[in-house]
Amino acid sequence: MKSGINYSFRGKPISLALVACFLFTILLWTWESNPIAATFRSAQEWYLMPSEFPAEVPIDSTGTQKLEESEGKSSTPITKNGTNPKVNTVDSETVESIPAKSPEIQYNQDDISPSSEDCNYGKGRWVADSRRPLYSGFGCKQWLSSMWSCRMTQRPDFSFENYRWQPVNCDMPEFDSSSFLRKMQDKTIAFIGDSLGRQQFQSLMCMTTGGEENLEVQNVGWEFGLVKPRGAIRPDGWAYRFPQTNTTILYYWSASLCDLVPLNVSDKLSDVAMHLDRPPAFMRRFLDRFDVLVLNTGHHWNRGKLTANRWVMHVDGKPNEDEMIAEIPNAKNFTIYNVVSWLDLQLDSHPRLKAFFRTISPRHFYNGDWNTGGSCDNTIPFTNGAEVTQDGSTDQTIEGALKGTKIKILDITALSQLRDEAHMSRYTARGMQNSSDCLHWCLPGIPDTWNELLVAQI
Repeated sequence: MKSGINYSFRGKPISLALVACFLFTILLWTWESNPIAATFRSAQEWYLMPSEFPAEVPIDSTGTQKLEESEGKSSTPITKNGTNPKVNTVDSETVESIPAKSPEIQYNQDDISPSSEDCNYGKGRWVADSRRPLYSGFGCKQWLSSMWSCRMTQRPDFSFENYRWQPVNCDMPEFDSSSFLRKMQDKTIAFIGDSLGRQQFQSLMCMTTGGEENLEVQNVGWEFGLVKPRGAIRPDGWAYRFPQTNTTILYYWSASLCDLVPLNVSDKLSDVAMHLDRPPAFMRRFLDRFDVLVLNTGHHWNRGKLTANRWVMHVDGKPNEDEMIAEIPNAKNFTIYNVVSWLDLQLDSHPRLKAFFRTISPRHFYNGDWNTGGSCDNTIPFTNGAEVTQDGSTDQTIEGALKGTKIKILDITALSQLRDEAHMSRYTARGMQNSSDCLHWCLPGIPDTWNELLVAQI
């Protein structure tokens, strides 16, 4: 009997402890669920320091977080509260499930200095590669203009073909046409610019076909109005489609990136209004059909070209009266900033479009210019070095215009500057000529590298 009483007495503290534990649990659960309790949390609990966690996944215009390819500078905005600590590795399957953070707590991307480990496509060095070139200069007759195929000329050396560009801290897989076409399935990539843009377009066509004839590729220029006008030497551009993936690659000639309108349509010799503040009508009309857009301009901005083309500068729909803008360098910069500003505004309503502005391709005329005996007879690679060590672009106009926009820079100026031996020079299909082409490049050649950098950033 005593024994039973003692057992009951000892059990009371145990029961009380269980009840207390249960009540404490309920209280704690209620406290965590109470929004008032949140106000007592410390600042450290609310904001995780950026240095403690990976950078935030970018947020697109719809408020959905997404991954982006690495660029010359990191495109990943950093937030005050860092990444969702529950997600250590983000892949394409987990991105959509991550809740978007409020834009108010994002730092401005332009205020972030890239670390030394950031990929920089414009900074790096040329390295020898026995697997080059990427296609045959003999075989790519279907897409490559004979005037740019140095293998079809009397040029005796082709060592310039055997190098590839290695950017700093960038993973640059070798271009593979099948992978590229799969990546660009049901997409259109458009080049709009001068003849250097046309070279880049022809280069990409040769790279994608492996430099071999492909009768399955369809000419779809008519879909974009790219047909040869009666009496014209060539159409304003070309467009081709690879039927197996429905990939379209096109080029449109717009050397100035201005809207050009004849002042008298019925007169073939009419002056042409060169609207510095309006992008080309072709780009405005077909922008919604592009998935990748590459712009360039620069080499037609001289008084001789404007006079020969009968281009008359217009601003606000009337002849320009501003003497400052009338100066050629200022007119070019004015146009570039206007085109960039217009395009940047369009990107919100074209979320799938990736826009690039390629920096200017360097000329290598020595001892004169193109019309005063200048030449580029050097055939030895890297006489001026094989490495680019600067962080920023040599083309400060393009770099400045793109700052703070969603348009990406395709920075090829400094790396191309090192390759003065890779131009057309004096060689033609007919033999040697007195004048030298130290502006355009031999193909295969340097524009292939531009496309490799482009594909890596798409």
